[in-house]
Amino acid sequence: QVQLVESGGGLVQPGGSLRLSCAASGSTFSSGTMGWFRQAPGKEREFVAVFRWSGGGAHYADAVRGRFTISRDSAKNTVHLQMNSLKPEDSAVYYCAAENSRLILSRIWAAENYGYWGQGTQVTVSS
Repeated sequence: QVQLVESGGGLVQPGGSLRLSCAASGSTFSSGTMGWFRQAPGKEREFVAVFRWSGGGAHYADAVRGRFTISRDSAKNTVHLQMNSLKPEDSAVYYCAAENSRLILSRIWAAENYGYWGQGTQVTVSS
């Protein structure tokens, strides 16, 4: 049974940093796609960042590019999201998402294309 477990959310002041982690079990997603979406109250779930293995690389939403960095610890089957220069508009529940296949670029942006999800972790940016 595949499970994705997020950790690392919390309350941080504007300009601060947080590091989210997503630990996968039941599958390594070693040739697939793994990353993060977020959902704020009253809004749709939106793409944040993903990593496509087998040479696909990292991809970021315009709203977070240059501030967030996605990385993977292969030995621990974990994906991290380092979030710097956080803004109040980054506040949301952040969800880890994964798919066993390496999604083509045109499909990475839509949540419906990911078959596995974590339970979510709350990130609140407020003074």
